[in-house]
Amino acid sequence: MIFRQLFDRESSTYTYLLADPKTRRAALIDPVLENLERDLALVRELGLELTHVLETHVHADHVTAGGLLRQRTGAKTVVSERGGAECASRHVGDGDRVALGELEIEVRATPGHTNGCLSYVVRDGARTLAFTGDALLVRGCGRTDFQQGDSRTLYRSVRDQLYTLPDDTEVFPGHDYRGHTTTTIAEEKAHNPRLATKIGEAEFVRMMAELKLANPKLMDVAVPANLACGGAK
Repeated sequence: MIFRQLFDRESSTYTYLLADPKTRRAALIDPVLENLERDLALVRELGLELTHVLETHVHADHVTAGGLLRQRTGAKTVVSERGGAECASRHVGDGDRVALGELEIEVRATPGHTNGCLSYVVRDGARTLAFTGDALLVRGCGRTDFQQGDSRTLYRSVRDQLYTLPDDTEVFPGHDYRGHTTTTIAEEKAHNPRLATKIGEAEFVRMMAELKLANPKLMDVAVPANLACGGAK
């Protein structure tokens, strides 16, 4: 598998490029509008054909490049069937598959941060990679206090959909604010201060209720834009 991890400094968002080395078909996960030209340049340099743009959820802290990438390349935009973005090319749910030539991406529904959160799981030889959006971060998780978020739902999503993956699964989050790039399922089971396996559901719900976070600065702009695939047809 061809794989690149890209970063947006303004929103601390990770964008991921995945491609099948045989067919050269590629997908971008969570592209950021301001990095459109960077991402397209990388696709061209690697000799790839961008066929899919996958969103882990409707983001509140940046505007997606998905609609413009579809306009520029013909790639299909893929979102959750529960996310509310009716503009997308394809709506997927738990257990669906997205094919990039011989490379297959498994869709796992991981709601809780928002009601339409998805994680994407890829098996590449002996490696298992999970792109978890905001459901599971490095030593953390996404907040649950807007966009139909729910702490109990998130707790169960992580336990049932992510912690059932092999312990050596490499986890690639949607964001990081402290300089981490990746983790593993085993590390998060042991060390995540909110979601370690020793932490019960009631304790997690209490911790999330006590966060009292301010809304993301771009929330009023980003959410409606992303419900419209970034504003491009």
